[in-house]
Amino acid sequence: MKLTQLASKPQLECVSIDDADIVEQYGEPLEFYMYDRQDMETFMSMASIDQENQSEILKLISNLVYDADGKRIITDEVSLPIPVMTRVIQKVVSRLGNLQSQTTKTLPQG
Repeated sequence: MKLTQLASKPQLECVSIDDADIVEQYGEPLEFYMYDRQDMETFMSMASIDQENQSEILKLISNLVYDADGKRIITDEVSLPIPVMTRVIQKVVSRLGNLQSQTTKTLPQG
């Protein structure tokens, strides 16, 4: 496969927070959008964040969370409730940490 076959412009993808307590509190799953690809600087920033420096985490997360139109949701003037922000952080980190490509084929064991 040629590398150019994997290269494409980042696309917004819907991320759903559907934990039972969130759905119970808000009456439905909460949705936000992330780009399906991140630049290497963003990926390396996430990997090198000091877990004690929460302002770095929040700054990085706020640059990765969008609405359906591609506008940032979290800004200096707008924030989320703490339980929701915690779930957003978990979703973003798990998506960035998913190193297996969606195009990777798993070979049968045996």
